[in-house]
Amino acid sequence: MSCVEANFDGLVGPTHNYAGLSQGNVASVANAKNTSNPRQAALQGLAKMKALHDLGCTQGVLAPQERPDITTLRRLGFKGTDASVLEAVYKTSPVLLASCCSASSMWTANAATVSPSADTQNHKVHFTPANLANKFHRSLEPNATGRILQATFNDERYFEHHQHLNTTDYFGDEGAANHTRLCERYSQTGVEIFTYGRSAFNLAVPAPVKFPARQTLEASQAIARLHGLARENTVFVQQNPDVIEQGVFHNDVIAVGNQNVFLYHEYAYLNCEQFKDEVHRKYGDRSLFLIEVKNEQVSISDAVNSYLFNTQIITVGDNNMAIIAPEHCRKNSTVYDYLQTLVAANNPVNQIHFFDVNESMKNGGGPACLRLRVPLTQQELGAVNSNCLLDESLYARLKSWITKHYRDRLTLQDLRDPQLLNESRSALDELSRILSLGNVYQFQQ
Repeated sequence: MSCVEANFDGLVGPTHNYAGLSQGNVASVANAKNTSNPRQAALQGLAKMKALHDLGCTQGVLAPQERPDITTLRRLGFKGTDASVLEAVYKTSPVLLASCCSASSMWTANAATVSPSADTQNHKVHFTPANLANKFHRSLEPNATGRILQATFNDERYFEHHQHLNTTDYFGDEGAANHTRLCERYSQTGVEIFTYGRSAFNLAVPAPVKFPARQTLEASQAIARLHGLARENTVFVQQNPDVIEQGVFHNDVIAVGNQNVFLYHEYAYLNCEQFKDEVHRKYGDRSLFLIEVKNEQVSISDAVNSYLFNTQIITVGDNNMAIIAPEHCRKNSTVYDYLQTLVAANNPVNQIHFFDVNESMKNGGGPACLRLRVPLTQQELGAVNSNCLLDESLYARLKSWITKHYRDRLTLQDLRDPQLLNESRSALDELSRILSLGNVYQFQQ
């Protein structure tokens, strides 16, 4: 059966800002308190979506979340009008206000884990929103993420939606940023690789000390059970604690895969040789390219600063793949030279496309952070909310929508402005109609 891998990118929200909320994310902390440009950020993300559409990819759009999150602030004891709530929380705890204004849902690699129908026991596409329990500002996302996913993939004949895992660090789940699927063709049963940073219940398992390991083994195992995955097609591997300490907060900062290609750093995993043996054994007698980047070729520091592994690898034709990379990879001479070597070697990756997603990069998110991968048969694709699939018309409408509603300058002090709240709600209300999502936001209830 014909099958495609759709990329559903998150639209950057109107409150995109640099609050430095993500400990362990080098770029996020380094750019804290800088002035952001929400309009430029949203347009950069949209331009990448359009470029992938033009390359022949199936490209979808996921809506941003309601921010500022007034509901959460009221739950935390702030009272009065919306304007007085914003002013009170700004005076009491500016970092709390920033957390409730974060546009972090733009990084839809953290939105959910997705297993295609070819892998699951009941042959449906399964979605589990990530609970993102490790960071307060991200832990606000799962309920709205679930509503948006259900409005986008809204046919129960083909799609099964699960509630996010218990919101506790014991089952910390960061979504597809720690999940990779290898397959010969998207339509065939694949090997799903779950990467975790620590075990919550077995303290004998090594774990980082300086920075948190956000994904637990127990969370990954729970998702595999929920999705009905066979043990013989599932691999659990631990990320190297040493690289987490160096800023590799998710697996997609140190590895990236597509179909039968898996690109990873030699220091990415604990017990790497054992991991490779298991992948080969479960993948079977099929063509597989496990491409190991040596530290002498690209250091961990260069990988983190350039986001070499937070690139997308996409299929652009029979046996042809392209790297979708941030401009940072072009500007880093070591990384650029490695990419030239990669596309010249005997593997399916033979193209590189560089994109300016600097507004996202300054907050610690590259091209791969901005997309959720959803393999779909043609029947399943036909059941997707078509208003969320990018074409020339939707691109033009979204570009106009961004230009109309988004500010071109935002400081942390601006987050207290009640007019920003009104602007954001007006923008999201219009967007929910453009994408035919229904009333997915709290303010619409």
